[in-house]
Parts: sequence; C-alpha cells; structure tokens
Amino acid sequence: MGRIFLFIYQHRDFFTFLLLEVLCVWLIIRNNEYQGAQFFNSSNRMVGSINTFSQNTRDYFALRDVNVSLSEENIRLRQALERYHQQEAQANTVQDSSLINRFDFISARVVNNSTDRYTNFITINKGKSQGIEPGMAVISSDGVVGKVRMTSQHFSVITSLLNINLRVSGLLKRTGHFGTVQWDGADAGVVGLNFIPRHVKPAVGDTIVTSGYSGVFPEGMMIGTIEEIQLPDETPFYELKVRLAQDFRKLSFVTVIRSNLLHELDSLEQQIPDMKR
Repeated sequence: MGRIFLFIYQHRDFFTFLLLEVLCVWLIIRNNEYQGAQFFNSSNRMVGSINTFSQNTRDYFALRDVNVSLSEENIRLRQALERYHQQEAQANTVQDSSLINRFDFISARVVNNSTDRYTNFITINKGKSQGIEPGMAVISSDGVVGKVRMTSQHFSVITSLLNINLRVSGLLKRTGHFGTVQWDGADAGVVGLNFIPRHVKPAVGDTIVTSGYSGVFPEGMMIGTIEEIQLPDETPFYELKVRLAQDFRKLSFVTVIRSNLLHELDSLEQQIPDMKR
C-alpha cells in the first residue's frame, strides 16, 4: 500500500493534470447542450455494445444447458406423438395400453463420434443405469443414427449408420416399397437403398423413412431423400443413393428408443425355423 501512495506522490503532477482534464470535460458536457447530447449518445452506444457482448457471451456458455433442455423437450414430444399415433391406430379396436406405450425414449449426449472409417461408432453418456440395452434404436432430431451395440453402467457405444455392417429397413414413402439401407463406405453424407425392384418408379427427392418392420425403429423415422437413381441393364433392382437427413459431423444429442414389444416379437419369430431378422 505504501508503494502505491509513493507512486501517486511521485507522479502527482500527472494525476493533477488528468483530474483537471476530466473536470473540464465534465463542465463542457454539463453546460453545453450539443456536446452533452453527443456524449450521452456515444456513451449509450458503448454501453449497449458492452451489454450485447456480455449477453452473447452468457448465451454462448449457456448453450449446453439449452441443448439439454431442448433434447428433453423433444423426448416428451416424441412420447406424446407416439402415443397419439398408437391411439389413432387403436381407435376402432379394443384399447391396449402396451400398444399405446410401445416405445420409450431416452435422451443422451454424444461424447465421441467417428465418420472417417468403414466401421464408425458413436459413444453417448447414458448406459445400463438409464435402461439402455444393446439392440436399441438411436435417432436424432433430424433422422436415424444407428443401433446400440454395447453398454457399460454409464456409457453406450452405437453402431453408426455410417458403418458398412449395419442394415436398416427403409421405406420409399411415396410408393410404399421397402428395401435395405446400407452405407458403402464412400461418402459420409450418402447411403444406399437396395432391393427396390425395377417396376417401381422412384424419383429424385423422394423421402426415405424407416419401415418399422424390424420392431426396433418406429415406423416413419426420417432417413433421407433420394439423390441419385441408377438402373443397370438386366438387373432386377435399382441402385439408389440417399442423402442423409442427419449430418453426422454435427451430431451432438441423440435419442435412444426402447421397444417395449420387441422381446415378444423376437420370441414369436424364433419359433419359426430358418426365420432370421
């Protein structure tokens, strides 16, 4: 503290000059309308800019909490929408609560993600303690993401749709024909839709959604849109390229889907020899 006082004393002339300058400026602003208006306008702009910067900074650091909140809200809306669809489907039949509550949804955050391999995987921050099990479907707000491969107590690894070993049943929404969606390992934004017969007339821009046949994914989950159509001579099926709705390089939050009737469906189909999912 003594050094501060010594510094002020040694530079007392400068501080006296500075104080007088500030006083002069204040008197000019106080006693002249034009200068006063200019000063207060400039100060208001400066304060506004500082407040805007401060608010933007706070908003930026609050983005994680906002994203978590939006993800949880999406879960609630998906649950309500799924129940509504099931109730509509059961409107003219006996109501079955197990059918109405066929799917449950669990929100999770991506903690690791790869897109540059042939077999890509995604790690999320939810696991067995949140009820996640291998085989569950995973989607995002934009579209299909993949399936849960393995879980630990607090984390899960997902087989990404950008994995050459993953196949998902896809539906050509406009015509109702279904095929198999599979990545070829080339473009991280494009997958193939296979086994669409040549008598079908697909068009560029047609929507591809999940068929719901496997019982893992709910019907109608967005996959992407047809970007390229090829029909080689003497082949029974089209070669369709589908632009994914989800950009996997920007994946932050996902939704894990638990199918409450999948075990019953699997048990029934396993009783039939040679029937494979």
